[in-house]
Amino acid sequence: MIHSTTGLVHICSALLAMLLGAIVLLGKKGTTTHKRIGYGYVGAMGVLNVTAFLIYDLFGHFGPFHIAALISSGSIVAGMVPVLFRHRINGWLIYHYYFMNWSVVGLYAAFWAETLVRAVPMRAFWPVVMIATLATTVVGAWLIRKNKDRFIQPTRPTLTDRQPTTA
Repeated sequence: MIHSTTGLVHICSALLAMLLGAIVLLGKKGTTTHKRIGYGYVGAMGVLNVTAFLIYDLFGHFGPFHIAALISSGSIVAGMVPVLFRHRINGWLIYHYYFMNWSVVGLYAAFWAETLVRAVPMRAFWPVVMIATLATTVVGAWLIRKNKDRFIQPTRPTLTDRQPTTA
């Protein structure tokens, strides 16, 4: 059930971010499509996180989901700054890979909380959310670790990094 226009925008941006995040994670990396869809994901997450700070229906005050929105925002920033400054940040791809992947995992974990708050009695809410979040996090961690070597290639030394050879 949606209680306000803000809630509607929040849900729509969440669904869009879930779709775009999945496409980016499952698609080929480094392409123009990856970049465009990735920026769409970042935009959707920006709207999602801003609207999260406007919703106080569950607790009536700043609560745990607002803290999650702060962490989510930090993850997005930490994943995008290395991309924007990739010429100045050594190993930028590693930072981008991990922070953006964990951003998507967090989004899917938040999905369970958002869904379960409507389906589970409040007394059972936190245990069920913790189990769903833990399961999402474990699967996400496994996928991130499993696919790391496919997407993060060892960096080759540049000409200035190479040691002079002696004949």
